[in-house]
Amino acid sequence: MIQRFFLFALSSLFILSSCNSKKDENTMILNGHINGLKKGTVLLERYIDTGYVAIDSVRIYGDSNFELQQTIESPEILHLYLRLENGTLLDDRVSFFAEPGEISLYTKLEDFSNPNIEGSKNHDLLMTYSKIAERYKDRNLDLIAEGINALRDGNDSLAAVIENKKKTLTSNSYLATVNFALQNSDYEVAPFIMMYITPDINVRYLDTVYNNLSDKAKNSIYGQQLETRIAEIKEEN
Repeated sequence: MIQRFFLFALSSLFILSSCNSKKDENTMILNGHINGLKKGTVLLERYIDTGYVAIDSVRIYGDSNFELQQTIESPEILHLYLRLENGTLLDDRVSFFAEPGEISLYTKLEDFSNPNIEGSKNHDLLMTYSKIAERYKDRNLDLIAEGINALRDGNDSLAAVIENKKKTLTSNSYLATVNFALQNSDYEVAPFIMMYITPDINVRYLDTVYNNLSDKAKNSIYGQQLETRIAEIKEEN
């Protein structure tokens, strides 16, 4: 009887330990600091369907530091929203690529939406991609201005040349996106970029990236969404 009780207790302890270990593996610990904030509530949000839904919160009173913990089954974009003590909600949100492990976030109350974030590999890669995309965006704005000036001056031939440059620029930006996703196909940021930043790209590019994703990335939230999106496009065509 005693031996059976001992074996049962040992088995229960093993199961409990395994569950805690699994929880630890999937836990994100977000250590944050909002310089200038003395009183308020930090809301951790997830975008679901058509709106933001709060999944956790922490109240700040006198200390600008805070900690939030969240189970992350698959790396995903989460958001921080700030409610001041008087009930006012800031218009800006902090968006970041959440993943298991410790993530640090530092920002200022007067510049809330421009934080410094460390500890998330997917977030680092997303910021790297954003810089690439920004260069193409800036060049496109330059071409738009040049096209407007050409039309204003009545130079239709120059306007046509500029329009072709814009089309080439768009193609190049798509290729840069695909190359970036392929180079980082082990990470969940790859299907996220293809799914949400270049959704109107040709399906063959979506297919190319998806087929080269690691199993981990394919099975992620965004990997599964990308697979569904590809199937929908092919069915429509």
